[in-house]
Amino acid sequence: MENLVALYAVAESQGPRLEEIPVVRDFPDVFLEDLPGLPPPREVDFIIDLVPGTRPIAIPSYRMAPRELEELRTQLKDLGEKGFITPSMS
Repeated sequence: MENLVALYAVAESQGPRLEEIPVVRDFPDVFLEDLPGLPPPREVDFIIDLVPGTRPIAIPSYRMAPRELEELRTQLKDLGEKGFITPSMS
């Protein structure tokens, strides 16, 4: 049998770059490159009302392309270092 090698390429987005979008260009202070921290405490906190007797949905993660997985790890590390997320204790 022949051994076949499958190659794939990730196509670059053909849409406009972020800095080319008018609203992003006109309001650069709203669209920050990096988040400075968590928002200040609010008068009303956001709550999710849970239904008694329900459990969280546990499903296995799906496979990702190596590049996609590396991007996920980079973002999780960055958000963890900033204190936006913490490891699950469940």
